[in-house]
Amino acid sequence: MIDITIENFEAEVVATSMAVPVLVDFWATWCGPCKTLVPTLEKLEVEYAGRFKLAKVDVDANQQIAGMFGIRSVPTCVLMVEGKPVDGFMGAQTEGQVRQFLDKHLPSANELAAEAEVDEAEQLLQSGDTQAALQKLSEALQADPNNDDARFDYVRLLITTGDYEQAADLLHEPLKRIPKPLQFDALHQWLQCMRFVQQDERGNWEWAQFDAAIAQNKRDFDTRFAKAQVLAAEGQWTHSMDELLEIIMRDKAWNDQAARKLFVAILELIAPAKPKKQDAVPGKSAGGIELLGKNTAEQDEMTALVNSYRRKLSMALN
Repeated sequence: MIDITIENFEAEVVATSMAVPVLVDFWATWCGPCKTLVPTLEKLEVEYAGRFKLAKVDVDANQQIAGMFGIRSVPTCVLMVEGKPVDGFMGAQTEGQVRQFLDKHLPSANELAAEAEVDEAEQLLQSGDTQAALQKLSEALQADPNNDDARFDYVRLLITTGDYEQAADLLHEPLKRIPKPLQFDALHQWLQCMRFVQQDERGNWEWAQFDAAIAQNKRDFDTRFAKAQVLAAEGQWTHSMDELLEIIMRDKAWNDQAARKLFVAILELIAPAKPKKQDAVPGKSAGGIELLGKNTAEQDEMTALVNSYRRKLSMALN
């Protein structure tokens, strides 16, 4: 619990709420119900063990802050998440009522445990310990099966390390959702490329073999798509998209729009991910096709590349 004034409001409420929810308790020394509510809030802050921060605002001493929130009576509690008020309640509440309010908005202990495992996995991968990173991501998904960030990172790393069967198993559930999440469809498309290289004889072709076949027939889309799949499997993303564009410009609907779907998947895979709340600092990210962080300059360069190819796709489709 921390006492809030106009001097520390920005740092202790707004900035802090970007990483962890902040419950702001507006109170007054003369308010009887406030004195009843405060012990409950303080007890729950300890019990919830970091899932939220409690901040107290004396409305008489901090009328400017009270005015910002339009406080008309005390006690009033406002929950701040990512710098914005998301919900609140007025008047004295029982412990059960406050718990119900908090549980509606706060991440569960399992969700927080999963996030911590994902963070550890990223650090392990940066240090080169891929197996330990896989274990951490597995533990994260076990702790919180609904954590799509953990599932995405885990499947992506499984594909990278060649464990295609387990990757496919973990993709089964999200691919059944309606609508189908783009990030998981992208992983599925990438997995298909990997399996193509493994199972189709063209996966071992030299580039000259592809080019010779395509030179004989510019509309040999099957061969051109095969080349694009091999390029994607090898991480040659822009070359793969260039081949896919050649198909799209000639026949947008070919093979149930297979070229467009793979093109969109590649864009999703290479686009820098939005920073996690705890990572919202310069030079730190969880994005890219690898689980490694990228610095700001690399992110900007990749964003520019993605935007460029999005424009190329739009032009080819119109």
